[in-house]
Amino acid sequence: MRSRNPVFSRRGFSRDNGYAGFNAAPQAGGPAVGTQGNPYAQPAGNPYAQNPYAQNPYAQQGLQQGAPPQAPATTGRMTMDDVVLRTASMLGTLIVTAALAWALLPVDDANISRSYGIGVGAALIGMVLAFVQSFKRKASPGLILTYAAFEGVFLGVISSIVDNRIASGAAMQAVIGTMAVFAGVLVAYKAGWIRVNRRFYGFVMAAALGFILLMAVNLLFAVFGGGDGLGFRSGPLGVFFGVVGILLGACFLALDFKQVEDGIAYGAPKEEAWLAAFGLTLTLVWIYMEFLRIIAILNSND
Repeated sequence: MRSRNPVFSRRGFSRDNGYAGFNAAPQAGGPAVGTQGNPYAQPAGNPYAQNPYAQNPYAQQGLQQGAPPQAPATTGRMTMDDVVLRTASMLGTLIVTAALAWALLPVDDANISRSYGIGVGAALIGMVLAFVQSFKRKASPGLILTYAAFEGVFLGVISSIVDNRIASGAAMQAVIGTMAVFAGVLVAYKAGWIRVNRRFYGFVMAAALGFILLMAVNLLFAVFGGGDGLGFRSGPLGVFFGVVGILLGACFLALDFKQVEDGIAYGAPKEEAWLAAFGLTLTLVWIYMEFLRIIAILNSND
């Protein structure tokens, strides 16, 4: 089973990831199938040779919440400290550029068009960088931090527009809401209240697919028909779908936590911590934008 986050389906977080090619049982008296030439392969007879991480532990029947068996301690493996440090680096970069955009790109009547154009341009560049990193086989810290910088510019402009022209204090409310969701999901996940298994994954992916299709249809109607399209992103329906988006984001956080936990337990390489940070940041940005949208709708005079 794969996380919805495209970065977690890349090398190190999915089946056939190239770090432990153990998709078949080891042959008697010989090395495990697929270990030739693999720098991370374990010798025959090692209880971790048939590494369930290589087959993506979500796909195993009967998988339930809980920490998998720990791999032998080795150097160069991803740790929770690595994930926390990289995530903090990404969020720090994003916050700094968002603050600079807020301060240097005014959104008064005379400058809002220019500032909004810069923000949209930064969002498009960030989107391209995100796609490039998602399809790279290795994490690129420079590329990931550059994405965070451009995403921060976009968030800074959008937040400033909503905060200064629609609802004062909206940005801080959205930040607090995002932090609350993150903390709540983390506590629920560690306490075992959220069971990340095949059924959970299937439900979340089905709901996400339906959500994305509805939003795509609404966007098409808005582009070609004008106005708010089918109204899925404004008024009462906009609030409803914003709440649905936040709930989906919370579910994706649980999937991301599970992927990170399994990656650490089964010895993912240290550089994969950048991909973990990248995926978590994508989810947090999504949740923040949904909160900001709901606040804007509730405070709109239209």
